[in-house]
Amino acid sequence: MTQVLAQPAQALQRPLCVDLDGTLTKVDTLYDTFMLLVRKNPRALLQVPGWLAGGKANLKQHLTRAVALDVTRLPYNQALLAYLHEQRQLGRPIFLATGADRELAARVAAHLGLFDGVLASDGTRNLTGKRKLDRFREFFAGRDFDYIGNAMPDLELLAASVEPRVANPSMALRSSLRGRGIRVQQSFDDRAPFFPSLIRAIRVHQWAKNALIFLPFILGHKWNLDVARLALLAFFCFSFCASGTYIVNDLLDIEADRHHLKKRMRPFAAGDLSVVSGVALGFLLVALSALCAAFLPRAFLFWLGMYFLCTLAYSFQFKRMVLVDVLALSGLYTLRLLAGGAATSTAISHWLSGFSIFLFLSLAIVKRFAELQNTLQGGLTPKNGRGYQLSDIEQMRSFGTASAFAAVVVFANYISGLDVIALYHQPRLLWLIVPLLILWLCRVWLLASRGELNEDPVVFALTDRMSLLIGAAVAAIALLAQ
Repeated sequence: MTQVLAQPAQALQRPLCVDLDGTLTKVDTLYDTFMLLVRKNPRALLQVPGWLAGGKANLKQHLTRAVALDVTRLPYNQALLAYLHEQRQLGRPIFLATGADRELAARVAAHLGLFDGVLASDGTRNLTGKRKLDRFREFFAGRDFDYIGNAMPDLELLAASVEPRVANPSMALRSSLRGRGIRVQQSFDDRAPFFPSLIRAIRVHQWAKNALIFLPFILGHKWNLDVARLALLAFFCFSFCASGTYIVNDLLDIEADRHHLKKRMRPFAAGDLSVVSGVALGFLLVALSALCAAFLPRAFLFWLGMYFLCTLAYSFQFKRMVLVDVLALSGLYTLRLLAGGAATSTAISHWLSGFSIFLFLSLAIVKRFAELQNTLQGGLTPKNGRGYQLSDIEQMRSFGTASAFAAVVVFANYISGLDVIALYHQPRLLWLIVPLLILWLCRVWLLASRGELNEDPVVFALTDRMSLLIGAAVAAIALLAQ
């Protein structure tokens, strides 16, 4: 604040112009609006080429009118906002100068209440680069101005600025500014580092789900190095594919995630990764998955394709359909088992498939239950587009616990089967797993009822000490039974 108060009166009279996309907010509102259109009105995508044919400004205008991006939830640069508030208190004229459509820019300005005026694209003129600089000279009648930008199209504006400032500048812009000897007065950087954000977007911790690929290989006692290699390759193949679909899901859910207490911190919702980088990363991961699949049996490729299509259907539609979403999730887990069997040429028992469906149906339901329970305890209203209501809590508890005990019954039938008995020297020891399974499932539901369960059961299982101990005990029993 002391630095601001020391500014000369001449500087405070100079207009301060602030870019929106990538500067005031960490995202590009054009791409966010496009992804919102894909989710809410995919049929309108057929009109996009026609809108683009009329120019980029025309495209922005039509997208803005087709879907309303919630500007109150955009990830604004908090350091820059604090600076603008200081300048506003000192009476400095501030203008929002952006290539975004003027309707969207006007909503941002109205929400923030910081600007004396808005200069933006109008459906005909795309206000970026030299066009924005020409508009400044026209609007300010040749007077000096200061500018805050973030990308290469802002270079000439920063060069013409008396006191240029940047916010989360691109590497290309940094290099160009240094090359031209332009001294930046201040940099407002608040974006998370790229590579950690990349790892979070890929959700490497979720690869633990794909360990189900190994289950047919392990339960079938196929202790063969070649078969183990196939199982390992199938694991990475599924993991790459799953990460690619997670990214698709996150891109489609940018708007919804920003209304969620925890999901708003996801890389795309928080603006730590751009939509463009997400699309590129998604394609790369799916391509890697396809490359791995080329070295695996065709039967595996079929199940991988089924998984890919089902996850896309889940992202676009199923996740917003009450109960269909949890059934789809349980099916996706079972597909992993079937894919593991196909990769290692291991037959999957009907009992094992049934156990998988009931077990993971219970875990899918507890995920939704935990979301509702945490929302209820936080005094909030569900806004995640799932279709569930707070009044559904007790019914969801009934569905989930019933499915959990159905899984236990099916597991008991599975270990009683002749095929399983033939694989173990001490098959009766496997019955010791039953009370451990009951203990774990009951504990999960008890913690969920208390509001103490992480909304992702996989993360819970990997980080909960009791869960890890139970898992180790189950593995030890299985080894002793051999």
